[in-house]
Amino acid sequence: MKVISCLPAATEMIYELGLDSYLSGVTFECPSDKPKVVRSVLEGKDLSSSEINEIVSQHVKEDKSLYYIEQELLEKIEPDIMFTQHVCDVCQVGTSYVEKAVYQLKKQPKIIPLIPKNLNEIFENVLIVAKELGTEQKGIELVESYHKRIIHIQNKIKHNNKQKISVFFMEWINPIYNSGHWIPELVQLAGGKDALASPEGHSNVIHFEDLKNYDPEMIVISPCGYNGEKAKQEVLQLEDLEGWKELKAVKNNQVFLLDANFFTQPSIGVIEGIELLASLFYPDLFPANKTEPLC
Repeated sequence: MKVISCLPAATEMIYELGLDSYLSGVTFECPSDKPKVVRSVLEGKDLSSSEINEIVSQHVKEDKSLYYIEQELLEKIEPDIMFTQHVCDVCQVGTSYVEKAVYQLKKQPKIIPLIPKNLNEIFENVLIVAKELGTEQKGIELVESYHKRIIHIQNKIKHNNKQKISVFFMEWINPIYNSGHWIPELVQLAGGKDALASPEGHSNVIHFEDLKNYDPEMIVISPCGYNGEKAKQEVLQLEDLEGWKELKAVKNNQVFLLDANFFTQPSIGVIEGIELLASLFYPDLFPANKTEPLC
């Protein structure tokens, strides 16, 4: 069986299931030595968050895809299955674009879109991938292990009578975006509450005045697609905002920069994301975290 994963989340699931021998192609973002079938117009460019936002906005306005498929490589592989998504065409190549690419193939692969909006649907996607690749029981066992890890966190918080931490989870820096889809749920499961979030919906631009009025106890910054060093450079822009240094989280040294791979990819990494958030919210209960505050 030849499988192409058009999104890092599916690739991660396939590796976790121990079925990477089936993988014949992945995206440019996947940390895999498999052939890169999906590429991006942003690939390899050193751009600021505002520059990326401008390019993305222009592509959306013109109804153009930020991603493209290496057609010759796709034809050479002749895949049996392709995992896609249409949760966000900005984050990953969309299903409709993939369908246009495979339409030209002599052999039509089975296209399986993964469309999670919340954590439960991410777990369902694990089961879908496992079933399609013939290892359904392994998928069930993985999901059960994820549930146990979450229950452990919630029980520990409950038994210690901890109050929820007010949090703002920032998915983009310039402009400032709130968190959407499954991320607000991750925050909630870890013991936090985010009054500016968009549960199960797309993230949206947040006016800085709204953030100032909310004035949360903690700010978590996790810009999608950025590595640590680049994200640190981008965060410096926030210090120029009038009133930033007066925010409760900033004054109390409770601003953290976290790897977006634990949150924005709808895969097994979100479990580690919940554990990481819990260690930030309640370091006395979950002391394993080594993340240092930004300011």
